[in-house]
Amino acid sequence: MSLATTLAEYICAAFSGLYVHTFEADEALREIGELCRQRNWRLAGWDLDRGLSLGIPGECAPSAASGADPLAAIRALAGLATADGASLLVLRHFHRFLGSAEVIQALEHQLAQGKVHRTFVVILAPVIQLPVELERLFVVVPHDLPDRHQLQAIASGIANQDELPTETELEQVLDAAQGLTRYEAEGAFSLSLVRHGRLEPSVLWELKTQSLLKSGLLSLYRGAEMFAGLGGLESLKAFCLRSLRSSRRQRPGLKPKGILLLGLPGSGKSAFCKGLGNETGRPTLILDVGALMGSLVGQTEERTRQALRIVDAMAPCILMIDEVEKALSGIGSAGQNDSGVSSRMFGSLLSWLNDHTSDVFVVCTANDVSRLPPEFTRAERFDGLFFLDLPSAGQKRQIWEMYATQFELSLEQRLPPDEQWTGAEIRACCRLSALLDVPLLQAAQQIVPIAVTAAEAVERLRTWANGRCLSADRAGLYSRSPSATGRRRVQRDASTN
Repeated sequence: MSLATTLAEYICAAFSGLYVHTFEADEALREIGELCRQRNWRLAGWDLDRGLSLGIPGECAPSAASGADPLAAIRALAGLATADGASLLVLRHFHRFLGSAEVIQALEHQLAQGKVHRTFVVILAPVIQLPVELERLFVVVPHDLPDRHQLQAIASGIANQDELPTETELEQVLDAAQGLTRYEAEGAFSLSLVRHGRLEPSVLWELKTQSLLKSGLLSLYRGAEMFAGLGGLESLKAFCLRSLRSSRRQRPGLKPKGILLLGLPGSGKSAFCKGLGNETGRPTLILDVGALMGSLVGQTEERTRQALRIVDAMAPCILMIDEVEKALSGIGSAGQNDSGVSSRMFGSLLSWLNDHTSDVFVVCTANDVSRLPPEFTRAERFDGLFFLDLPSAGQKRQIWEMYATQFELSLEQRLPPDEQWTGAEIRACCRLSALLDVPLLQAAQQIVPIAVTAAEAVERLRTWANGRCLSADRAGLYSRSPSATGRRRVQRDASTN
């Protein structure tokens, strides 16, 4: 439903206070002006720069009577009342003045009179900041960002026919443009034409990245990792690629939610997240939950909502939350450590994971399942819970070859024993061998695998994942290898003797 249609309904129902949440005040003013012309309603506009004008500010001469005084503008609305029809006073960016007791009192009086005289106050603001006295007197009306059809119309109006991409490429351009205002979209399309002579998604993503830099709550990962540089995890790769590549052919509203990756440190969880975006042509956003914490009352909750709004605006994308159990570590304290801030932030995140309709694929990683609340892993939060174990012998051979090529090493030399090594430890051995200019066997003496230093924690993690998580390497549930279990038991028995 358009802004004009929604406002017309509220005005006909005699809601005298209307608060339009918009990032495009000029576009909202244009729609309101067109509505008033169609309905033959009187319209007055006010802003701090031009003062009060009969009609849309900028199109009509300002009234010298009121100037930039917000109180005078509110009181002038009574003189605009007519015997028939409605009169609207549009106050632009008026949230800056709602902290004044005089302005609050004047608005309260005017809104009460407006139901009788059919005079209406319309506030345009990019944030919703209503004092307690006015909360019940205003109705909040959202002004939506342009949809795909409107963005396509903007692109067609700027680019010539030979500068427009093919139908498939146009879908990618529109994906990248979603979440931009009309002003931002026009600028991005123009910049793309200047830089490339045609519409390119990369330019639009570059502009959308600015919102991340301004907020400081999210970061955009720009690496070049691909699945070819990540050994193993075949079942996990196939699941994610099939989910994301088939999402366009599914029914509207049926979109993949995401996955939770549980595994040993160094097993490739973070590397998989970073490669997934490049494989599917989506940007990878990294959410640092620690950056959401604020020192002021209510600041953490507001930052969380702001970050999630930005994520929705950046769709389609990959959202990575690394080591999520550490980020949510304050939940179990029952508010003793942080007055319940972590619990409220966690509640907002849970609600968004369950209810969001934007095309955002969430990838959370965790090393310790015991620190995750049970409600976090229930059905419909994620599409799958995968366990990443130590790579198999064949996968380790691929990883050795991959990193030997990267660090210019020869694999004709003898490899160190790697039964309990992760992919990260193989990479560390190759890097140290190249850095110190020593054989791989000598470099391996500098490395103690995580499966040894944290053997008890690794054992608990494998035991919990057995039969509960999907395997990242092969289709079906993760199942511990009986031979490996027996071999570890023999090793423990020998150590005790």
